Amino acid sequence: MNIAIIGNGKMGQLIEKLSLEREHNLLVVFDDSNWSPEDLTGVDVAIEFSNPQNVVDNIYKCLKAGVNVVVGTTGWYEEFKKVETWVKEFNCGFIAATNFSIGVNIFYEINKKLASLMNKNSNYRPAIMETHHLQKIDSPSGTAITLAEQIIKEMSNLEKWEESQNMDKNILNISSKREKGVPGTHDVFYESEIDKISISHKAKNREGFALGAVVAAEQIAGRKGVFTMSDIIKF
Repeated sequence: MNIAIIGNGKMGQLIEKLSLEREHNLLVVFDDSNWSPEDLTGVDVAIEFSNPQNVVDNIYKCLKAGVNVVVGTTGWYEEFKKVETWVKEFNCGFIAATNFSIGVNIFYEINKKLASLMNKNSNYRPAIMETHHLQKIDSPSGTAITLAEQIIKEMSNLEKWEESQNMDKNILNISSKREKGVPGTHDVFYESEIDKISISHKAKNREGFALGAVVAAEQIAGRKGVFTMSDIIKF
């Protein structure tokens, strides 16, 4: 498979390493947004890990070039509907995920099941805490937002999430920390006056995120439509 990498930060470099180890051809690496669709000639799938400011434009250029794209950049999802129309217009394959780690996506399934059980136990108040490295730009993390949205969908008493310590029972609080050398830790808590239940995912390094993105690229190569990591796990 011929791959392009958009974003040459730590994640991009790790994706490059793993792609080569899995015997894919790395045709081009873009370190900024100064490139055109014509630069993707011969590319099967582009893997995008850049920044929230450039990601939507990068997606458009990939799709216009007829190249399937895997997007790991977060902080742009308010424009997701627009991107979906481009995927249809250019008849490409597309996947975006807040976290490509296979372990995290299993964690998502556990989170949804626990939230559905807790919907019947209103004496428990849920909360989320996420901790990442100092270079993490967005806050809260995309993974924490996904966890929150899953919980809100399952629990009828919750209206929205906030990055705060709001004591309103209809608000799901997310706490964010930035510490040196932390790849990513997410904790979901349910606490009552008598006990506390928690589930947690702790990344030991970034390799799981990068490997999941490469696997996603392998799975959507040649496919058309908008996919999720739930689809990737089932393919």
